[in-house]
Amino acid sequence: MSAFRELVERYQKRIYYLAKNLTGNHQDAEDLAQDVFLKVYHSISKFRQEARLETWLHKVTVNAFIDKKRKKILKLMDTNSPSEPQNPSQEPIEKSISGNPERYTDARLMQQHIQQALKQLSPKERSVFVLKHYQQQSIREISGMLNIAEGTVKSLLFRAIRKLQKSLSFYKPDLGLENNK
Repeated sequence: MSAFRELVERYQKRIYYLAKNLTGNHQDAEDLAQDVFLKVYHSISKFRQEARLETWLHKVTVNAFIDKKRKKILKLMDTNSPSEPQNPSQEPIEKSISGNPERYTDARLMQQHIQQALKQLSPKERSVFVLKHYQQQSIREISGMLNIAEGTVKSLLFRAIRKLQKSLSFYKPDLGLENNK
């Protein structure tokens, strides 16, 4: 029990921030992180030490996120009820712009647009994008975490980037794909 407590203390923040990047909001990130540590507690014996513990924890987190998304979609299909609105990310904006209200507002709005664009990606596309660009994982590491081929990771990453470029093209028209619609 003390070893598990130490594991949680050591990786709690990293798993929370990964969950926050995946879910886009604080409450869902806390719920996902809690689910991850419960899964880890019940399945620590399955850790084969072929990869680093942190890599395995990332894999559990991404899989738990994908499972939650899949269950939410199935629940929505069953009940035919509209999904509840998501709160925009509550991530703090850099302190360097906090003294300038206009820049702070612009940055906050941009952050909300990015979160909305990320929510439009499929769970696998979002997972690959977050692992690559927010968690700085390599293609090989992501491939191992998600149990998919490196080529599939590259394809998912490419599709995610194209969708994000299209969703956020109003920030810089030359990033958009107006000619490829």
